Amino acid sequence: MNSAGHSEATAPRGLELTPFRGLRYDPDRVGSLAAVTSPPYDVVVRPDGLHHLQDSDPHNIVRLILPQATTPDIRNEQAADTLHRWLAEGVLTTDPEPALYVYEQSHADGMLQRGVIGTLRVSDPAEGIVLPHEDVMPHVVADRAALMRATRANLEPLLLTYRGNGTAAEIVDRTAERPPLLSTTTDDGYSHRLWAITDPTETARVQADLARHQALIADGHHRWATYLRLRAEHPSPGPWDHGLVLLVDTARYPLRVRAIHRLLHGLPVADALAAVDGLFRVRRLDVPLPRALDVLADAACAGNAFLLAGDGAFHLLDRPDPAFLARTVPQEHPPAWRTLDATVLHAALLDHVWHIPEDDPTRIAYIHDTAATVEKAERDGGTAVLLHPVREEVVRDLARQGVTMPRKSTSFGPKPASGLVLRALDL
Repeated sequence: MNSAGHSEATAPRGLELTPFRGLRYDPDRVGSLAAVTSPPYDVVVRPDGLHHLQDSDPHNIVRLILPQATTPDIRNEQAADTLHRWLAEGVLTTDPEPALYVYEQSHADGMLQRGVIGTLRVSDPAEGIVLPHEDVMPHVVADRAALMRATRANLEPLLLTYRGNGTAAEIVDRTAERPPLLSTTTDDGYSHRLWAITDPTETARVQADLARHQALIADGHHRWATYLRLRAEHPSPGPWDHGLVLLVDTARYPLRVRAIHRLLHGLPVADALAAVDGLFRVRRLDVPLPRALDVLADAACAGNAFLLAGDGAFHLLDRPDPAFLARTVPQEHPPAWRTLDATVLHAALLDHVWHIPEDDPTRIAYIHDTAATVEKAERDGGTAVLLHPVREEVVRDLARQGVTMPRKSTSFGPKPASGLVLRALDL
């Protein structure tokens, strides 16, 4: 078995990907395919972003993945009613035969990513087939599970990676030479294309190749944990034994790894800096954001480093006091885990200095967009904590050891757009 999808197979079972009848928007029933797509649910974190998507088209997928209502039960019922109505009205239609779907994302900056979408057998962590690298928040898993129960659907695929560069990747690339089922370009400049593999011979060859590999969860830890929970709740065999995923072969299409930043509500920058006095070296940087990130990258090469922002400047925290880390960071984990910036941030700064629970949405938000994190901190009077990305090989090595990183430690991308293909469990 290739550890974290990155060595030869030794276990009897690997990735078991199966075709499904996808639900897709009828382009004649919506304004444009771009207008009904959305980033994954956990990337749409700002109200202005949510409202923009809702206003872009009355059938935008965000109305399913992030329904807006007064209580969770009403939200989930609303999503289920909306899905059923769109199916009845023909806004969403079911493809005529089961397929594996080839999905391509590209950008003018030269980025090109291709992978295959299908339903993956949900496997227990002990099987070592799908490896997480981050912890999850129980309340988020409970929220996603309630939505999936209500809609009986997988509304967006997880992003998983493996390293194969074999038959499956060859078929993916060869399929992309044909005319696509759909093609659209979203507001962020990314182009999206989708194809269907329905030939039984090609499908079998893809499945046989993937069965030799493991996968690393790049994005979607909470949804994978949700798949596990829902499978345990329902009799097997059945539709809950599988979950919707996008598998990308990073031997051929490497993903980009970015940081996920923290926005600390109700903590002014001055107070945050006063609390770390003597625990970190602190330097004020009166420079633009790109230059501040360059300084952060240089400092991160030598050890733990963070940028605080929100008061019109940037403040570099680096060279933490070793004694402070020794008494605040749990020592039972491998050194690679103890020295992660996210570990030091959560175990030392959030827990022991700023006293902010990592799972309290009233105190902390997790934001992928760097500039948006800074702007919101300046607007709301909070503190933005900017992190430097973790190297992919560190993520991989920890996953091989069965060690999970702190929540929201990494952002692999590009992430698949939601709304291009869905899965209804009753089909």
